[in-house]
Amino acid sequence: MARTDQSGGWTDRLSPDLATIESIAVNAYAHLPEDFRKLTADVQILVEDFPTDEISDDLGLETPFDLLGLFEGRGVAERWTPGTGEHPNRITLYRRAILDYWSENEETLGDIVTHVLIHELGHHFGLSDDDMERIEEAAE
Repeated sequence: MARTDQSGGWTDRLSPDLATIESIAVNAYAHLPEDFRKLTADVQILVEDFPTDEISDDLGLETPFDLLGLFEGRGVAERWTPGTGEHPNRITLYRRAILDYWSENEETLGDIVTHVLIHELGHHFGLSDDDMERIEEAAE
């Protein structure tokens, strides 16, 4: 008797790796409103498993799973006179915290990555939560 696969195709899948999360983030970024993307051209998007110990200590994290993403740099409003030797602004998405959040919530992985990416880009612009929500809705 043939068995029906009730797993939805998950029996042979591994958890998404760094490259997969990066691919989801790049795709999410590509679907943001064009005017918004033009203003973020200098922002690097990185994916790591966890924040460094230094970042964890600076932010007072109880566990590295507490941080889904981080904007580092100077926001648009602060960049009137960039200093010499400055590193470009960057957003880091933390894969393990994102996967942990995903496992505990009923949201798609793509929606979570998009939300975190937009939230961190919002820090680049100094946007309010309402502004970020509107951008997220426009990206859908």
